[in-house]
Amino acid sequence: MTADQTLAAEYALGLLEGEDLLAARARVGSDAKFAAEVDQWQERLAPLADHIPPRLPRAEVWERIEAELFRDTGSAEVVSLRRSLRRWQWAGGLSAAAAVVLAFLALPQLTGPGDTLPDIAQGPATAGPPLAANMPIAGTPLRLDFTYLPAEDSLLVGAIGLTADGVHDHEIWFVPPEGELVSLGIVTPGKVVAHDVPDAVAQALHDGSQLVLTREPLGGKPADAGAGPVVAEARFTAI
Repeated sequence: MTADQTLAAEYALGLLEGEDLLAARARVGSDAKFAAEVDQWQERLAPLADHIPPRLPRAEVWERIEAELFRDTGSAEVVSLRRSLRRWQWAGGLSAAAAVVLAFLALPQLTGPGDTLPDIAQGPATAGPPLAANMPIAGTPLRLDFTYLPAEDSLLVGAIGLTADGVHDHEIWFVPPEGELVSLGIVTPGKVVAHDVPDAVAQALHDGSQLVLTREPLGGKPADAGAGPVVAEARFTAI
């Protein structure tokens, strides 16, 4: 199996995170061969979902597993399990829930003599679902990909295929329901870059929130000038 086939399988299974996820999503839009490989994996794996109940371990189970997996014990068993967890998910076509149950069963030190595996109910609470947005650049086949990760207050901006013109920069803005636009930084052409999100913006972001892109002088909007012309816009959807 080639590296691209493995990456396509991991993307289809939902195993990628952060910048890896954003880079793969950008390739789906710009690389027809890779997109076809993802489609093939999704078709192969789709029947597996029919047999997996959409339920996850309770929050305390996650906490105990994560505490053990990331504790610096030096245990060979724990280190091996930590390295293998995602490969188990891919190789067996397992859901995240099934992989966590396997991890729990493989760590007997987590349970006492009288303990039993708790009833499966729900996963850990989070600050909200990740958000994604796709922003086509008018007049070109290019697009920007945005993924907001609430747990890190981080906005991943993918500008794969975009090249700098040496004259302008493009600035990303959050459009609040009321008040002034809030800058989220300058696009870095050809790369996937994580941008910090201000607390006020993080609290306001939700499914449907709007982003716009403006064309600015190099370095972004001057402090003594208004924002440049809007050249693209997009809205977040929950993922």
